[in-house]
Amino acid sequence: MSSPPSAGSATAWTSRTPDPDDVTASVTDSAVPDARPGDPPTFAPARTTGSLSRRMILIAAAWITLLLAGGGFALDRVLANAVTRNFDDQLEYVLTAQIVSAEIDPIGEVQFSREAADQRFLEPYSGLYWQVSAPGREPFPSRSLWDRRLAYGAPHQDRGVHAYDSNQFGQEKLRIVERDVQLPGSKVRWRFQVAQSRDGLDAQIAALRRTLVRSFLLLALGLIVLAGLQTVYGLLPLRRLRMEIVRMRSGQSSRVGGALPDEVAPLVEELNALVEHNEKQAEEARRHAGNLAHALKTPLTVIMNAATAQADDLAETVIREARTMRRQVDHHLARARAVGRRGSAHSRAEVWPSLQSVERAVGRLYRHVRIDVAGPKDLQVHVERQDLDEMLGNLIENAAKYGGGSVFVTVAAEAGFVEILVEDDGMGIPPDDRVRIFDRGVRLDTGKPGTGLGLAIVRDVAEIYGGTVTLEESEDLGGLLVRLRLPAATAAA
Repeated sequence: MSSPPSAGSATAWTSRTPDPDDVTASVTDSAVPDARPGDPPTFAPARTTGSLSRRMILIAAAWITLLLAGGGFALDRVLANAVTRNFDDQLEYVLTAQIVSAEIDPIGEVQFSREAADQRFLEPYSGLYWQVSAPGREPFPSRSLWDRRLAYGAPHQDRGVHAYDSNQFGQEKLRIVERDVQLPGSKVRWRFQVAQSRDGLDAQIAALRRTLVRSFLLLALGLIVLAGLQTVYGLLPLRRLRMEIVRMRSGQSSRVGGALPDEVAPLVEELNALVEHNEKQAEEARRHAGNLAHALKTPLTVIMNAATAQADDLAETVIREARTMRRQVDHHLARARAVGRRGSAHSRAEVWPSLQSVERAVGRLYRHVRIDVAGPKDLQVHVERQDLDEMLGNLIENAAKYGGGSVFVTVAAEAGFVEILVEDDGMGIPPDDRVRIFDRGVRLDTGKPGTGLGLAIVRDVAEIYGGTVTLEESEDLGGLLVRLRLPAATAAA
């Protein structure tokens, strides 16, 4: 880029002009056009998956039911066993009294020194029975057994008390406690048995179960109601957040405020950041519209004056100024497009394919220029492909147009960024002019066509994506070196 040409490097970096020699238009013409401003905005309706409150209450109800059912079953077993043990203890007390009062008569049979205290032993089929028996001997029953006898069963290996249920009397279920005893003066091992109908025991257990079920149902209902109240209270911040958003939409407030829980505060911060981001975009859009109107005012004035004066070069003036207006429009459209896509997770472009596309387009326009590209081929940047093409097209076209015939492009990864160096063998740009050359409309070389928007476009788009562009002197080629730094993106899986 010779010194005058290098000034032109800023002028030649235009994008998407209708001129056949506009390389950026050649590179980006295939891009999908943006939505037309007149198109009405479309909003997808919110997809709901049911009430969050109902979901939380149902989950709480399910857990409460499951836990209370498990706890109720365990408590039922504990209470039933406790009642049964108490029942057995009473029978064992009667059994012990029978054994203590038993003795052997002269003929070797069992007799009792005193009658049983409970009168039910004297009433037939009273539900309370005792019996003394031994293998090979006639059982000695209580009067309450009347014509029935308790089964002897298998002999026990120990002399402890054994308790069990029995259905030997048909409809009358029995609870039996028994013990094998060898009385003094006898070599026979006698079995003492006391039995009682389970009706009273079963009725007591059933009453406990009814009380337990009622209590646990009331407890479950109370816990579910409390869970519902807790859910309503816990979701109050979301309802307040909704009301704050409604106030924002109605213009009563500009931000979501108020005291909110720690769990909701990050959401509010992100929401306020989104609102601020949208406000900045709207402000930038208004500023771009004003800048565009101001930029188009002068060319339109020139055209109107030429048309009013019926100048001989009216057609040439109209074409020239129309190109200027088109480039101004392209400049502001590029900024608006980049601002709209800034921060998108889908903003991702591969550097190498973009470089190859630009190299082919520039090579067709400047066949005398040799363009060399070097560096890794797998680097990606957080930039839309169309914007990357536009920046590279401006830089490489400028280097080819104002260099001496050699352009060297180097790509490298550097600390979370991708650096793209574009060098030429021209005259370069003086250090004093390397700052103001980025201003819109500044041209150091007025001998070649241009608008002075190329470098401004590259700088604006790069900064929108969080990148930078700087001008230096090329040590290898001696001309200008443009260093474009863009945020790196990891390769998609």
